[in-house]
Amino acid sequence: MSAEQELVVLVDDDGAPIGSAPKATVHDRATPLHLAFSCHVSDDEGRLLVTRRSLAKLTWPGVWTNSFCGHPGPGEDLEGAVIRRARDELGVELTDLELVLPSFRYRAVDASGIVEHEICPVFRARAVGTVSPEPDEVMDWHWVDERELAVAVSAIPFAFSPWLALQLPLLEAASAAR
Repeated sequence: MSAEQELVVLVDDDGAPIGSAPKATVHDRATPLHLAFSCHVSDDEGRLLVTRRSLAKLTWPGVWTNSFCGHPGPGEDLEGAVIRRARDELGVELTDLELVLPSFRYRAVDASGIVEHEICPVFRARAVGTVSPEPDEVMDWHWVDERELAVAVSAIPFAFSPWLALQLPLLEAASAAR
């Protein structure tokens, strides 16, 4: 489904759905609060998959980010949306899907003035199969050590998505709390 046809769920401040809008119309300078998700995917060796956003992306083109993100459609449960997006964007199946940051939200403005304004629950999962990304979504990818990624994000934050920079310390704290 193209971005022109894909619908995102608009939400109120408490996260309750209040409608929907075409994805192509919600990411601009007055982006309404909407529902999204992020997923951090690891391999059997415990490395984290990071992806570099395609230059064709409207927001933060060319930056490195978590494994993948997306938006559930109206009436679609989050877990189903994560599984769908993993297949569509990365060509992988997931196992051990776990919601780790259920109430993560952020607002960020990129250099062009485009705004991301999302309630964005964060998941962790393990990849099954070989990564085969969709070129319109992902221009590069690597398996990395999560601690080394945190050092890189701290040293050169402009090379990474703002949501990744915000999520990493929260994920570390959530893992330490277990």
